[in-house]
Amino acid sequence: MIHIHIISLCTEECAHGRCVSPDTCQCEPGWGGLDCSSGCESDFWGPHCSNRCQCRNGAKCNPITGACVCTDGYQGWRCEEPCDAGFYGKDCLQECQCLNGATCHHQTGECLCAPGYTGAFCEEPCPPGKHGSLCEQRCPCQNGGTCHHVTGQCSCPAGWVGPVCAQPCSFGSFGINCSLECTCRNGGLCDHISGQCQCTAGYIGERCQDECPVGTYGPQCAHKCDCQNGAKCYHINGACLCNEGFKGPSCQDRFCPTGLYGLICDKYCPCKTANTLSCHPLSGECTCAAGWAGLYCNETCPAGYYGEGCRELCACANGADCDGITGACVCAPGYIGDDCSISCPAGLYGTNCTSSCSCHNEISCSHVDGSCICREGWQSVDCSIPCSSGIWGLSCNQTCQCANEAACDPVNGTCTCSPGWRDEYCDVPCPEGSYGLDCREMCDCVNADGCDPVTGFCHCLAGWTGVHCDSVCEEGRWGPNCSYSCTCENGGSCSPEDGTCVCASGYRGTNCRRMCPSGKFGKACAEACLCTNNGTCNPIDGSCQCYPGWIGEDCSKPCPQGSWGPDCIHTCNCHNGIWCEQGAFNISYLHFHLVADKTHYMFEDIHSFISLKSFLPSFLPSFLCGLKVEGIFRVRVRVRVNKNVYTVKMEIKAHVPLPLKYTIYKVNVCHSM
Repeated sequence: MIHIHIISLCTEECAHGRCVSPDTCQCEPGWGGLDCSSGCESDFWGPHCSNRCQCRNGAKCNPITGACVCTDGYQGWRCEEPCDAGFYGKDCLQECQCLNGATCHHQTGECLCAPGYTGAFCEEPCPPGKHGSLCEQRCPCQNGGTCHHVTGQCSCPAGWVGPVCAQPCSFGSFGINCSLECTCRNGGLCDHISGQCQCTAGYIGERCQDECPVGTYGPQCAHKCDCQNGAKCYHINGACLCNEGFKGPSCQDRFCPTGLYGLICDKYCPCKTANTLSCHPLSGECTCAAGWAGLYCNETCPAGYYGEGCRELCACANGADCDGITGACVCAPGYIGDDCSISCPAGLYGTNCTSSCSCHNEISCSHVDGSCICREGWQSVDCSIPCSSGIWGLSCNQTCQCANEAACDPVNGTCTCSPGWRDEYCDVPCPEGSYGLDCREMCDCVNADGCDPVTGFCHCLAGWTGVHCDSVCEEGRWGPNCSYSCTCENGGSCSPEDGTCVCASGYRGTNCRRMCPSGKFGKACAEACLCTNNGTCNPIDGSCQCYPGWIGEDCSKPCPQGSWGPDCIHTCNCHNGIWCEQGAFNISYLHFHLVADKTHYMFEDIHSFISLKSFLPSFLPSFLCGLKVEGIFRVRVRVRVNKNVYTVKMEIKAHVPLPLKYTIYKVNVCHSM
């Protein structure tokens, strides 16, 4: 079998495809041309660009897949749909920023404003006078009416109605929408805008309810009547209504000649001619001239009135009188001006303000009588004297509240504290550590309980003295400022703080008056004595004072044989083989005071010692071997035994009258050998 392999050969290389037959390329999607080197045109896609694109609205299709790539503002498979409302731009992802119901262009995002709004974001209503779409329509409202920026409907001001506010309110109504009813009377017309009444001739008042005042007439009562002899004029046109006995347009003519009256003009007028305008031709009643009154016009006008018949009320203020004829004001002292309503200028007073005030330190002086109104802190007629101490204010009628001798401002009562005090009323002392004026100074103390708030003098703590309390009390003084003397005795010193005694060695007690008790010595008697054999110790240094017959630092050694007594300084005098006791008696230390013509005598211990019972028989026979007495005495010796302690007592009694000389020599206790 023969296999034939056909090899396709293309003259040109297929750029984006493959050669499928001689000189024939099979192109990849998106490419065309004989050698597949040309990209598809914009409206075609696929292999050899054989498929026509279906994209709309200027969209391009992918030359390979045919998928549409939409232009800004469109979406959908074929880009046939604009962006949803509220979105715009590429892939319809941008959110519109328009306000007040506006829409935005689906491609550019430009706002398309609803009628009545303008601005980049449609955020502003149409300007006054415009309305509608794009604010292009002109408002038709008249007479100050405003139109709605959307619909153009007119809102009329007060007094106007109609589609374009061209119609005034109908008769009898006024205000917004002509909704208010006019209340004008007597034919008055009301303004269709404000409702203000426009009165007809002869009437005045807010609602035209009042006739013109007597003596006036016409529109707004602006005209003055010209009627005489008490005639009244018609308030509308001013026509005079004459009283009986008078005639003429102004009722100026009398029926009777001047000075006469009555039905036949046969009576004389009783009026005072100079003060009378007229005499009634029928009744004879007097019509007084300005400034006069009374039945016959012979009385001046009462206070407060002037003019014809004194019927006019004076228009003067502040108690002023007025001229009875002209009504001109005659001001009371302290006032000036046509109606006396102006007070005198500052510094002047009195009639016509012609006098000058003579006050000092014043707020003002009375414009009436010149009396001074003093400023705070001053008094007297001319305000020349300041307030007395302790008072202040207007008329010096306030009492100062300052304490501790503080000065009080006579104007406002403010306290100026004396040194050592502070606060509004100077009733609070300086804080601890400060003193002086306004408590500005600081205490300079060391060992002190503060300082005097006034002088700064240091309050020294107990045991200290000196300007700054920096010196300890000298010996013998104690307490605050070392003001107390120590009471310690026998060389004791006292604590500078509380005076407590610190006793010298050998003494004790509150004032160091007592010596140490037996067996104690030293500081505070705290040391124990070491003396034995009835030896006594010095309370100061503890040195032993041995009992007779003993020696040594602690009295523990007996006297050597052949000596006896204190410090073993005596030599024994015993003979015939008798030895002496080292602690023998030495009665030279005893003093017997005899009393004349008495047989009694005090007993006194001579000696006590510890010995064996066998010693007693040998002791007694030799007890008085060395006793020598001058005078007539009876001597008796007693021995008491108590637990091997033998106490020898000697009693000497005198049997002769005294005084006499006596001597008791040394007594030695002798023992047989």
